[in-house]
Amino acid sequence: MKNDQQLLKLLRENSRRSVSDMAAQLGVSRATVQQTMERLERKGVIQSYTIKLNPNFERQQVSAYVMISVVGSKTTDVVRQLQKYTQLDMLSTISGQYDLIAKVTEENTEALDRAIDNIATLDGVEKTRSHIVLSRKLDRECEYW
Repeated sequence: MKNDQQLLKLLRENSRRSVSDMAAQLGVSRATVQQTMERLERKGVIQSYTIKLNPNFERQQVSAYVMISVVGSKTTDVVRQLQKYTQLDMLSTISGQYDLIAKVTEENTEALDRAIDNIATLDGVEKTRSHIVLSRKLDRECEYW
């Protein structure tokens, strides 16, 4: 298929869209779309298909960015522990005073507080600094999901 990016954009907008619909929008055959999707899956470009949540539901959630300072060589262990947290939307290494930054999302502030406390007490975590998200002004990732 000429432009994989166009297909990926359609899938980001709605991963449940039918192959026939995507083929019509892209001006190619249904078989071409199916083969391209299978190729992208084999290459690992497409790892899974997901849902898009109602924006009203998303606005009811509360999130925080948690910067995490890790003791010495325990980064790998801390990352392994954090990857088990279903509340984490994102985890990245960063430069500067802190080693990691995580985006944590919960149903309410009490649950968010518990999640942040749990992170702070992990073996290898030296200190944390949290910033509660008050509102989203732009979130390109959510535009697709």
